[in-house]
Amino acid sequence: MSMSKKPSETLATQWLKKQQIPFTEHVYEYTAKGGANDAAQKLGLDPHLTIKTLIMEDEKKQPLVVLMHGDQEVSTKNLARQTGAKHIQPCEPATAQRHSGYLVGGTSPFGTRKTMPIWVQHTILTLDTIYINGGKRGMLLQLAPHILIDKLLAQPVDVALD
Repeated sequence: MSMSKKPSETLATQWLKKQQIPFTEHVYEYTAKGGANDAAQKLGLDPHLTIKTLIMEDEKKQPLVVLMHGDQEVSTKNLARQTGAKHIQPCEPATAQRHSGYLVGGTSPFGTRKTMPIWVQHTILTLDTIYINGGKRGMLLQLAPHILIDKLLAQPVDVALD
């Protein structure tokens, strides 16, 4: 058995191990602003299975996490309506990093610095498996989507732009 280089442990992988959640790591060459579609292409995945972790904030500057398919965008208007907020917008990168503890491009919903409400596009929950950021740029974790509900207490929403 050959020894392959293991990615360094992250807050996300530590959190998943502590929760005894099975996952597999998938490492790729990170490209700035490449996003989930770039990661999917490099790993030979359907971009619909790659899940973006977006840090946003409401009108009171309260942070929240939105999980969306890699090939879709979030309707912040519908998100605000479904979450009871007046207005929701993406955080500035420095603000997102302060809330999550992760660099933009490496944001994971697991092991965040602050506990934030998590909203998940409901169609993600119908998938057999998902690929979601592992807490550093260039690493996705493959795991079962039910973990988002069972362990993160994510709330389903329908906020994908068509």
